[in-house]
Amino acid sequence: MKKFFLSLPLLIFGLTALAGCGGYDYEKHLSETRSDIFCAETEEFIVTLSCISREHPFASDGVACPRADLMEVTLTAADKQASGFTVTVSADGTDWGGEMSFRNVRDDWFYSESTDSFPEKSVTIRIDWEGQFREIEATSVKNEDTMSVSEALEHAIKQEKTAVDARMKDGAFQSEFRVRLLRRDRNYYYVGIIDGDGTTISLLLDAESGEVLARRESDS
Repeated sequence: MKKFFLSLPLLIFGLTALAGCGGYDYEKHLSETRSDIFCAETEEFIVTLSCISREHPFASDGVACPRADLMEVTLTAADKQASGFTVTVSADGTDWGGEMSFRNVRDDWFYSESTDSFPEKSVTIRIDWEGQFREIEATSVKNEDTMSVSEALEHAIKQEKTAVDARMKDGAFQSEFRVRLLRRDRNYYYVGIIDGDGTTISLLLDAESGEVLARRESDS
């Protein structure tokens, strides 16, 4: 009995500390994430594979619907006249892929497929076109210092505490989040806070420190 009364204050303290860490699960309001990017380049093309988790239907309505995991492959060809690209991705003992579609707006080739798991570190990508093929190794842009999607979201929420608190009603968050890993000269995270009317707070974070490098607020 004595041990019980001695441990009770510790239990209460632990629960209080847990509540002080935030408590609210903001991740259930994620409508889209891009958690990893694999890149490779040859003289003929640049190819990128992205690991995506996205709601369906995908809409800027402030409500996060159930998400599905998919992998998206984009290819930018050096020869703009080249066509008929097909991609085959090999990772973890499985192969997948198919015929790529050309996107006029982005001037690139695109393929997407649902998945049950995402690859890690590297994948083998084979590109076939016009009787030719190239097989290349695409490596993840992430390193040991790259934050996870959860960590990037946490940094964004701390930065935008006033805006996030203003979007709470009856104990529930009334907007949705999008968190996307980006690769330019180095790794970044885009974090978007989207309201029901499409109004968006956009943050650009350093993917290692979580520092907010840019902020923009736009109407629908």
